[in-house]
Parts: sequence; structure tokens; C-alpha cells
Amino acid sequence: MNIIVEKQPNCRATLRVEVPSDTVNTERAKIVSGYASQARIPGFRPGKAPKSVIEKKFQSAIVEELDERLVRQAYDEALRQEALKVLNFGNPQNLLHNADGTLTFHAVLTLAPEVQLPDYKGIAVKAPSAEVSDAELDAQLEGLRERFADYSDIEDRAAESGDLAVIDYTSTLDGQPLEEALGKPAGHLAGREGFWLKLDEASFLPGFAAQIASLKPGDEKEVALTIPEDFPLTDLQNREVVFQVALKGLKQAVLPDLDDEFAAKVTGGKTLDELRTLARRQIEVEKRRRIDDYKVNQIVEHFNSLVEFDLPEELLRHETQGQADALVERGVKSGMTEEEIAAQQGEIIATAGDQARTNLKTNFILQEIARVEGIAVSDNELVNHLAMIAQSRKQNPKKFIKDLQRGGRIPGIRNSMLVGKAIDFVLEHATVEEIADEPTTTDE
Repeated sequence: MNIIVEKQPNCRATLRVEVPSDTVNTERAKIVSGYASQARIPGFRPGKAPKSVIEKKFQSAIVEELDERLVRQAYDEALRQEALKVLNFGNPQNLLHNADGTLTFHAVLTLAPEVQLPDYKGIAVKAPSAEVSDAELDAQLEGLRERFADYSDIEDRAAESGDLAVIDYTSTLDGQPLEEALGKPAGHLAGREGFWLKLDEASFLPGFAAQIASLKPGDEKEVALTIPEDFPLTDLQNREVVFQVALKGLKQAVLPDLDDEFAAKVTGGKTLDELRTLARRQIEVEKRRRIDDYKVNQIVEHFNSLVEFDLPEELLRHETQGQADALVERGVKSGMTEEEIAAQQGEIIATAGDQARTNLKTNFILQEIARVEGIAVSDNELVNHLAMIAQSRKQNPKKFIKDLQRGGRIPGIRNSMLVGKAIDFVLEHATVEEIADEPTTTDE
């Protein structure tokens, strides 16, 4: 075969193929013989019909099978000859049976990027200890008490830090209603009625709670705040918004006693000591998960800062769309309206694109590490993994796996497992420096 590969930017290549006439004729003869040995033609004994009759009766099927065989052979030959890492061969184009008996076609291939690996053993990462302190345990139990708290009205004093304020509020920007001034939805900043707000600095906006801490039920006040520069709505960053606040009521939490009776209520019969043990284990599991994520994020940042390569445009578009869909879903779950989501569409797409690029780069780097280190996912590991997923979903494992096979999802799952094993390998060979404090945020 005459194979020509023209590599192009963004992990694309054009494959041009000419199959010699003798190869075409040889393959055609094999196919015709196969049909002749099995075909039942009226007037002829099985296997005795002339090949000319066979070719006439099954012409379209023979040509279709011939094209499929020759295209597949051409792809295999291109892989061997050019040492290509092909993600997608695409569909053959301009497939022609020429007068001289040759077959020609071309195809646009999607190639895996060429990855030059940086040093990936001994990467320095920082991580806190997963040991649970008494303060963390106390905070966890205090949060549990707050979940089961009752609330009573406060009527004989002004609001104080730690109270729950019930407020109505609206907002303006440059003297206009906020959403009118912005020309788009502003979410919870625009206003609410009957809004419960705990009076501490972590609630709502910095400085908001402090300005209403001296009010009494029935009081009203204008609260002017400069929106922080890291606020998600960029049109409001570093601008002053004025809130018209009416304090409708005050409430205080009445917490249950932390005793065996409370422990039995929330655990189904366990003692306070047993509740403490359960809570400590839960905190430790969650800390280890966050710390692992924190370490992985450092590895990802390390790789992405050192390695640059083209990414397949089709994969990048697909991954960007997936990230955008996930951001929208997260926004809906957090209470954002369709109008609010539409107003932030540009920011969502930009964020999704950045995350998609990072994800794809990281995956290709880790796949290359797996190749170099001989890391693989065995069929047994894959089946056990899928069986565990099926069990967690209370589904029949065999049916679950068959459904995945029909949907073409098995290769993606195997690749995800491979990437996971590669990141575990990198972490095992990393140099970990213990730090005093646990990171407060972790990228999802």
C-alpha cells in the first residue's frame, strides 16, 4: 500500500491511501469465494454456482465488505509504518475504485498529543496531618447540636453577634434598583423577604452583619458595602451597593445538651462516647479525602506549569461542554435561577474551557506515565470495579456490564482507572512535607 501521513496542528493528520490493484483483486477473490461456498442459488448445488453469478447477485455486499477490509488494513499499516497514536481514524472520504483497479481514499485522523514528560518522581508536595484534634471534634459535635436546635424569639434587646436575624431587604446601585442598574439578574443580592441571617462575618457579605447588629425588631437601616474584588459577579467587584434593610425579628438557637440522650437520638441508641468515636472517624476520613485531593491538585499544577502541548480540538470541545454542564448543574443545585445562569454564561464557558484544558493535559500526561512505567488495568480489575459499582447501585452486575458495553463506555472507565493508578504511582513517589494547617479550599 502507498501510505502518506501529513501531520497538522492541534493533533490532526491527513491519511492518504492508495491500495494496489493486485491487493484489491486478491481481497475481492477471497470475499467472492466465501460467498460462493455458502450461497444457495436456485439451479445450482451449494458451492457450485459460477463466481460471475455470485458477483452479480451479491455485488453491493461484496463491495461493502471489500471496502471495509481494505480501509481497516490501511489503518493498521499506517499505525505500523508511521508509529502513530491515533485516538480516532474518522470516516474514509472520497473512497474510489479507479479504472486501473486501485482503491484510493483519505481520512482525517485525530492523534494523541506528543507528550514530553517532566520529572515525575520526587515531586515536592505539602500536606497537613490527618490527625483529628480535640478542637475539631468539639466543632463537629457543636455543629451536630446546631442541626437539632430549637429557635426562640428575642424581643427584649437589640441584635447581637451570633443571633439569627430575620430580615427583608432590597438593594440599589448608583441610586437604581440593583438589577435595573446591572441590566441582568443579581441573585440574592437583589433582595429577599423573610431571610434568615446569622450575625457573624462569615454570613452574606463582609461587614453586613456588623452594621445591623445593634438594630431592634421593627428597625430599618441603609447598609452601604463595597463588593469584594473576588466576588463572582464581576460587574459588581469594588463597587458600592446600598441595602435597605428591615429587621423583622430576632431568634436565638436553643441547643440540646450534649449527653447520652442526645447521642441516642442522633445515632439510634449509641452513647455519647460512641458518638464521639464515630464523629472522630468521620472527620478523619473526610480530612484524608481533602488532603489527598490537595496533594493531587499540587501534582496537577506542577505538571501543567511545566508541560505544554497541543490538544485535540474535538476532545477539548467535548470536555468543555461537559465542564460547562457540570457548572450549570452545580449552580441550579445552589439555587441559581435560569436568568442568573444565563447572565453568567460567558464566565461559565471561560471557566469550563480552562478546566477542560487542565483536565485533558493532566490525563494525557498521566497516560504517558502509565505507558512508561508499564502501569495497566487488568480485565479482572476492571470487572471487579464494575461489579462493585453495580452492587452499590443495587443492579445485576452482568446486565450492568453489558449495558456499559453496548453504550461504548467500557474504554472510558478503563482509562479513568488507569489515570487513577498513575496518579497513585506519582503520589507514592512524591516527597511530602507536613504543614501545620489543613488547606481551607480544595479544587473539585
